[in-house]
Amino acid sequence: MKRHLLLLYGLFGYLVGLGTLLYLVFWVYPWSWMPTTIDRGEAHGLFPALAADLLLIALFGFQHSWMVRPRFKRWFDRWVPAGARRATYTLISSLFLGLILLLWQPLPGVLWSLPEGSVGWWIATALYFVGWGVAVIATFQIDHFGLLGLHQAWRAWRGIPEPDARFQERGFYRWVRHPIQAGTLLGLWATPVMSTGHLLFSLGFTLYILIGLHYEERDLLATLGEDYAAYRRRVPMLFPFFK
Repeated sequence: MKRHLLLLYGLFGYLVGLGTLLYLVFWVYPWSWMPTTIDRGEAHGLFPALAADLLLIALFGFQHSWMVRPRFKRWFDRWVPAGARRATYTLISSLFLGLILLLWQPLPGVLWSLPEGSVGWWIATALYFVGWGVAVIATFQIDHFGLLGLHQAWRAWRGIPEPDARFQERGFYRWVRHPIQAGTLLGLWATPVMSTGHLLFSLGFTLYILIGLHYEERDLLATLGEDYAAYRRRVPMLFPFFK
């Protein structure tokens, strides 16, 4: 029974995480058919909205950075079964991301607004799809289901031990070391309408991604050793041809 519950828990975490991320992808673009977007919602004045949005970004960043710290992970690993750890992390992350999607308040002001159907509008929209497409495809080039915790729950259900970490270089990872983050950044910044609120969100998440990559690179070097060090010397972090 415990194994079955663990598998159901992993499946639940995967579906919640995937659904939240998909909503984010469409939320950052000014789609008219979306119930809410980054620029559409209830606002309560410039300074209250700015304070609320900064708080939401800070909470999301703090949760992510705190949960990957060694001290927290040692405590976390004592109380959460191995097969449920990643799913739990996914659920908690989805909660904090969901708070942003639900409580975000639009800010007054627009930096640019490209006319719909213009050349600039089509270029921005195409880059938006390319960015998020790269991010999604890159998850399948490593372990899409493992990133959201489903593989770990499935292995626990089957009684299969977790595999040892090993270096792999395939697909987009031959061009940049972190294509998921690179695609996410492109998807965030490529928009035909750059409002003040969108700029704040993009800046906040860009800062979070860059800080997170600093610690991720350190962990990858410690885990994979010289293989990753050589890969790091050959392949740029985020932008092809820019080492």
